[in-house]
Amino acid sequence: AQIADRIVVLKGGEVQETGTTAAILSAARHPYTRELLAAFEPKPRQGQADADAGTKQLLRINDVTAGYGAMRADGLPLIRAVDSVSLVVEKGRNLGVIGESGCGKSTLARVIAGIHPAAAGDIVFDGKDLQRAARKRSQDQLREMQIVFQYADTALNPAKPVEDIIARPLAFYHRLDRQARSKRVDELLDMVRLPRALRYRHPSELSGGQKQRVNFARALAADPKLIICDEITSALDTVVASAVIELLKELQRELGLSYIFISHDLSVVEAICDEIMVMYNGQRVEQITPDKVKAPAHPYSKLLFSSVPKLDPTWLDGLVRDPELVSQYGHC
Repeated sequence: AQIADRIVVLKGGEVQETGTTAAILSAARHPYTRELLAAFEPKPRQGQADADAGTKQLLRINDVTAGYGAMRADGLPLIRAVDSVSLVVEKGRNLGVIGESGCGKSTLARVIAGIHPAAAGDIVFDGKDLQRAARKRSQDQLREMQIVFQYADTALNPAKPVEDIIARPLAFYHRLDRQARSKRVDELLDMVRLPRALRYRHPSELSGGQKQRVNFARALAADPKLIICDEITSALDTVVASAVIELLKELQRELGLSYIFISHDLSVVEAICDEIMVMYNGQRVEQITPDKVKAPAHPYSKLLFSSVPKLDPTWLDGLVRDPELVSQYGHC
């Protein structure tokens, strides 16, 4: 919108529509073009403000610190990727974590899941203290908290067909026999809106959106209470990403799940989350509700949210920024 003079819309290797940028953005003719434009603004989650007063905490982390490199004399890492972060996720509700690349979002996700053990702090899940390392957690604790990664290509075993990938947690966590596993694989494929015939295919034969749905089917196979979604839509085009978000909201309504949604895409986080936590330099700088995104309190949040491009050719020209904010946080 800010750079192009003309836009060509492609689908299936064919031109669907072409025109000036202003014409395409304001008066698109082809249904696929209109679908693309609509996908930039996912529908808000219904009932975000209607949380029950008695909602219980599902996850709480207190002053968690984690990082990389050598340990200092006080037992903390030399490089802190997550620095004294605290957060709460309530049952049936979603927390978004947003910030620039390198702010500690993905490290935080791995710390919560126990993949990257914290150096300090407490993690409490469903009323019970969790060990910092996943290998020290009970099988039920592992089962009830699942993580879906950004790149499905590296998260799915390329040598295994879809049915084996989804069936693995069914055998590991639930000890289902072959017949029961096969039946449940079909149910899980139905749940993530994939044809059952895909069970015989390998990941290389699937589209990006299909792979990410297989990722979710595998996570759902464990029967979790919380799913950590780490940049799951960043590798998908806008239409597919929008469809994945709608699927997550539908699964939440059906299964009562909670999500932690790690992302750099503000519109995606607004569409699915009840609370949004802003991270900068490994720290939590602000936590707000989606309706407060247009008026954040912290200077960094203001700069971050104002940096989100809009589908408006004049957006960049009219962008006004505080020079002091740019000098302090401008590398974002």
